[in-house]
Amino acid sequence: MSLATRLRAHFRSCQESACLRRTSLTARSTLLMMLVALLAAPVQADEPTRIRVMAAASLHDAMDAIEARYERLANVDILPVYASSSTLARQLANGAPAQLYLSANERWMDWLEQQPGVVVTGRHDLLGNRLALVAAGASSLDAGVSNVRDVTDVAKRLAATGDASRLAVGDPDHVPAGIYARQSLESLGQWQALRSHLASAEDVRAALALVEHGEAPLGIVYSTDASVSHRVHQIGLLPESSHDPIHYPAALITRGGDAPDEAAETFAHWLSSNEAGAIFHRFGFTTLGTQTAPATADSQ
Repeated sequence: MSLATRLRAHFRSCQESACLRRTSLTARSTLLMMLVALLAAPVQADEPTRIRVMAAASLHDAMDAIEARYERLANVDILPVYASSSTLARQLANGAPAQLYLSANERWMDWLEQQPGVVVTGRHDLLGNRLALVAAGASSLDAGVSNVRDVTDVAKRLAATGDASRLAVGDPDHVPAGIYARQSLESLGQWQALRSHLASAEDVRAALALVEHGEAPLGIVYSTDASVSHRVHQIGLLPESSHDPIHYPAALITRGGDAPDEAAETFAHWLSSNEAGAIFHRFGFTTLGTQTAPATADSQ
C-alpha cells in the first residue's frame, strides 16, 4: 500500500473515531499538509518495461541506434548485451536472462534450440552481411567502389606485408565471422597457407581492434564492421559464393511453459519494420524477409 493510501485511510479513520479532536493542532496540521502535498503531486508514469536483448557483437552500433529510436516510441527500457553469438548462446543455455536473441549465424541459433529448458519461438532471418578484407589506416576509397571488388588473393596480400604478419579473424572454431572466413579461405584454396598466420579473436569486433591498433596488418571482418571504423579501410569483399550466406536470425527466448514476453514480442516485430530496416541499412546491413509497418508506443 502506498504512503498516500495509508494517509488517506488514517485520515478517514481519525474522522470516524474522532481521534483528530484528541490530536494536537501541530500533529493535525502536519498530517493534513502531507496529505495535501501527496494529492497535489503529479501522477508518476508507470515504470518502463525492461527488454533484455542478447545480440551479436557486429550488431553493436546498429542496435544502439535501433534501441534509442524504439525507446522514444514505446515505454520500454532495452538492456542489450553484445558478444560473440557463440558466447551468448552458451550463456542463454546456462540460464542468462534475455527475451530476445540475435545471432550472426544459423548454427548457433540451431544449437540453442536443441538445449534443454530453452524455448526458441518466432525465429526468422532478419539481416544479411558480407565478409571484407580490411587493412589499417583510414580509407581513401569510396565505399561504393571498394564494395564491388572481390578479394581472392588474401595469402598473397598478407605475404607482401612481411614474413611474421598475422591475419586477424574471429576464432574459426566458434565465432561466426571466423567460421565464414575459414569457409571462404578453404574455398579459395588458401586456408592451409594462412592457418598458421591467424590471430584469432573472441569476437569480430576484437578482430577489428587488432587491425585498428596495428597488431595485425590485415583482417577479415564483416563489411559493416569496416564501415563503422575510422581506423581501417576496406580492401574488398570476399566472394559471396565462397562461404555460407551470412544471415542473422532473431528469436524470442522463453523457458519452461512461459509465454513470450509481450513487450519483447512487439519489439521483435518492429525490428522487421521499414523504419528499423532503414536504420539497419544505414549501418550497411541488408534486410531479409517481409518489411512491415512500424509499431508505435500505442502497441505496448
